[in-house]
Amino acid sequence: MTLSKWLVALFTALLAHAAVAQLPAPVPAESNHIASELVAEGGAQPGQTLTLALHFRPQPGWHGYWSNPGDAGYGMDLAWDLPEGWSAGDPEYPVPQTLVISGLMNHVYEGDYAVLVPVEVPADADISRPVPIELKADWLACTDKICVPEHATMTLRLPIGPDVPRDPRFDQWRAALPPLLDSEASFALTDGTLRIAVPLPASLALSDPHVFIGETQLVDYAAPQVFRRKGDLLVAEIPRKGLAKGEESVSGILKLDDAGDGVTFAAAPGEVPTGGSLVGGAAQALAPLWLLLGGAFLGGLVLNLMPCVFPILSLKALTLARAGESAEGARREGVAYTAGVILACLALGGGLLALRAAGSEIGWAFQLQEPGVVVALLVLAVAITANFAGLYEVPSLSFTRQGGRASAFSTGLLAAFVATPCTGPFMAAALGAALLLPWWQALMLFAAMGLGLALPFLLLGFVPPLRRLLPKPGRWMEIFRRIMAIPMGLTALALLWLALRLGGMSFAIAGLLLALGLLGFLVAYHRKQTKLVFVAAAAALIALVGLPRSYAPPAATADEGVLAAETFTDTALADARASGKPVFLWFTADWCLTCKVNESVAIEREATRDAFEKAGVVAMRGDWTRRDPEITRFLTEHGAAGVPLYLWYPAGGEGEVLPQVLTPDTLTELAGAS
Repeated sequence: MTLSKWLVALFTALLAHAAVAQLPAPVPAESNHIASELVAEGGAQPGQTLTLALHFRPQPGWHGYWSNPGDAGYGMDLAWDLPEGWSAGDPEYPVPQTLVISGLMNHVYEGDYAVLVPVEVPADADISRPVPIELKADWLACTDKICVPEHATMTLRLPIGPDVPRDPRFDQWRAALPPLLDSEASFALTDGTLRIAVPLPASLALSDPHVFIGETQLVDYAAPQVFRRKGDLLVAEIPRKGLAKGEESVSGILKLDDAGDGVTFAAAPGEVPTGGSLVGGAAQALAPLWLLLGGAFLGGLVLNLMPCVFPILSLKALTLARAGESAEGARREGVAYTAGVILACLALGGGLLALRAAGSEIGWAFQLQEPGVVVALLVLAVAITANFAGLYEVPSLSFTRQGGRASAFSTGLLAAFVATPCTGPFMAAALGAALLLPWWQALMLFAAMGLGLALPFLLLGFVPPLRRLLPKPGRWMEIFRRIMAIPMGLTALALLWLALRLGGMSFAIAGLLLALGLLGFLVAYHRKQTKLVFVAAAAALIALVGLPRSYAPPAATADEGVLAAETFTDTALADARASGKPVFLWFTADWCLTCKVNESVAIEREATRDAFEKAGVVAMRGDWTRRDPEITRFLTEHGAAGVPLYLWYPAGGEGEVLPQVLTPDTLTELAGAS
């Protein structure tokens, strides 16, 4: 037993099984927790391949490991003493099982199992008498509390000749080995994902597939794996650890079901198709498509109450209360507004799917992580605020005067675009599913969201009794219009603050000057002040050219709030969970309204801080304001397309996804129960 194996065993016992135990000395073979024997299938014959078996019998509660043990443990080490000219091949393992302890994935065998080893017998082998074979084997035996390195020296006096009875147990042991596919698989690596296309007949049933990768440190073993059927190909997507690069080949075992059936594959770099139908656990976890469409539709409907959308919708609705508005004109505007909303939702959703298919690690509302897009929204918000305040009027942008279908269409585009950061709490399941479904079904979800968002105005256009419920035109409309400038002005201030958070002070100032320059241009144009039009246009152009191309956002700190929260990384989360303390992990963004409300109501409170301190809870925060591939991968693994996402990890337990709308007592009750 080498010193390195002792250290690995100690590391495994402490981290993988969260147990503080002193590493014992090697146990004699006869008292091992995993009994072993070396067995020959039959007699040795010159020039032929002989199969030997290492038969292991773990005691109840104990398990051994596959060649790649996963996040912890180590594989078996074999040292053969064979006659001269004889050679032992690579061990052949049955399909392993998955075992997750404290968030760490292990590849194990919990019952009796046999590892088969082919042995080449030379043509000139001396078989005049039984051949002695000796094997020194080291392995790790574990429970969910403790690990013990074990050792055995096994000897075998190999019988000779074709008449030696064959051991019938080899039929069962060989049947447990996953056969090697006769067609080569292909794989592709991105920064965050390993994608493998395995040739597999479409008629072959798959109930619970899982890929065991033979190469160590290549993938995140505990992360959810997504499987899709693409004709006679099975495409597996596995999040990477990012510790291995430039792989020339990938091999492993594809488990087909819980009965232990599987196949062995070897993959070379090549093309891996996108799309296909979900199979396995990801498909079973998804709600029916009709239910997802209903959730997306209702989510879009609720978005009309958001402070960014409500002023636009309400003032646009008042256009239908104008004196002399015809029923046909109302229907045209309703259809144009709906077309603008649905087109914007499809464009944003399609862009998201296309970028993800190309390997980008992005999620929903990704446009708000781009400083340039935020400045464009800031300019629009300032222009809309000034329009509501009555500083200028442009017919095609009007919300209260007749602008026709062009005005309604552009208003629909704008309403959908500014609503995206508010979709999280109402469309979590639908948006998360959109990242897993085939592209055409995902686009149906985005269209359903757009239809829900457009429905109130569409109904006003097509249902005359609803239009008659609108107040009659009068001076009050101008007063209401100016009142609606207040929430839009607050939206502009929020976007200015977001520009500061994304790009730094100089970027935010340049964006504000650009917005003011454009505002001056619109006001001067409306009042027909030609000289001021050119001056304002020049000022806006100078501000646009002066926008910094490199951004220097303020340094992100995790302890800005009441809770002294750690910054999220995969490693930090694993360390926190291994500490044996409860963990509360939340993901937020400065542009996420729901996130900020939850933080003020339930998270950043002194009562929550006191409860966490009393229970020893580790608070951890992931800030998704700026693009972060590691956070994006984590969100995707948990079926979330965006933020907020809240998870509670009990001490030594698995994570529980909390509701996206928290109450003041949600976290204090969890801390008290722990």
